[in-house]
Amino acid sequence: MNKYSKIIEVRGHLIDSLVLTKIFDRVMDLEGKFEVMKISVGKLKTDESYAKLKVIGKNNSHLNEIMTALHREGATTKTQKGCKTKAATKNMVFPDNFYSTTNNHTSIYHNKKWINVDNMMMDKCIIVKGNKAACVPIRDVRKGDKVIVGEDGIRVSTPERPREGMNVFQFMGSGSSSERPTQHIARKVAEDIVRTKKQGGKIVLVGGPAIIHTGAADSVAKLVKSGHINAVLAGNALAVHDVEYATLGTSLGMKVKDGTLAVRGHRNHMDAINSVFKAGSLKKMVQQKKLTRGIMYECIKKNIPFVLAGSLRDDGPLPDVITDIAIAQKEYKKVLKDASMVIMVSTMLHSIATGNMLPANVKVIVIDISQPTVTKLMDRGTWQALGIVSDVGAFLPMVANQIGSKK
Repeated sequence: MNKYSKIIEVRGHLIDSLVLTKIFDRVMDLEGKFEVMKISVGKLKTDESYAKLKVIGKNNSHLNEIMTALHREGATTKTQKGCKTKAATKNMVFPDNFYSTTNNHTSIYHNKKWINVDNMMMDKCIIVKGNKAACVPIRDVRKGDKVIVGEDGIRVSTPERPREGMNVFQFMGSGSSSERPTQHIARKVAEDIVRTKKQGGKIVLVGGPAIIHTGAADSVAKLVKSGHINAVLAGNALAVHDVEYATLGTSLGMKVKDGTLAVRGHRNHMDAINSVFKAGSLKKMVQQKKLTRGIMYECIKKNIPFVLAGSLRDDGPLPDVITDIAIAQKEYKKVLKDASMVIMVSTMLHSIATGNMLPANVKVIVIDISQPTVTKLMDRGTWQALGIVSDVGAFLPMVANQIGSKK
């Protein structure tokens, strides 16, 4: 055996999920070599495949670099070592050489058995407590916590390709394009939303103010009312313009119905903000019957959780907006727990933030009129996201109508 080589194993749906192809590519991209020692391909859809490979590097450092990359594609070494931990020396400080997580399902080899890591997110650390392991952000690390260091004893499982038949995720592949037939995609998205709900899944909407500007507010409100959206994550702007549209019929001073500028419309969004402050909160505005329709109205009436995260540019912001970003992150994570599907609509900031909080097995649909925005989200690591480049004002009503027709 070559001096600078290691035997790796990989299991799962290696062919149709392209795991084996990615491993080959990673080795070659890093200028290493590999030999396929054994491969067994599953014959049925439910069968897993197995491959054993010898990976060869130029020197020990080069081999370790390759192994680090392959480990993140789901490969494990033939001889399994236990994971290593080091105690955090201060609150909110990782030890040197800490293991930085991906959003893929991860398990650790601890006390001679594999333990699943809870609460998977990207760019965090893993803390071990007894026979349990959890993914933890840097702000939650406390002095003395046992943090995993290095790559030993860690197994990453990449997501499998959906196998339940042709749905929007298989139809779209893993990219974004404005050239696919919009009506057909809307129908596929609607079918997948309905299927997810029938299976008892939780669907979260991450929305930007363009939902209101483009005239899609009524469609989204309808989806909240019908129970097809179970939580809403947004910023100040979505709520402000939703209230503006619900009370004044405008969004940023433009009449949503005909696109004309309202008289003194430039002040309408501030009028809406003032109305909420006058009532005390969005909920109190609904209770006082000052807000009688819209997305926020339906969330409050249906007791659907929503989190509004503040930013530096907010007007107001509304009293319901969380202005401490660390608290807002925690509230987002609470809402996203156990989510089956997340639909991200026209908000790059909140979509990227949400994507960073999700495990890789959550279905993600990104809808935006800007292809660079969709691409940027995928480039930030949310590679399981599927992009739909379309005007949300046209696309969301199509989805809502398709769902309405399936009742």
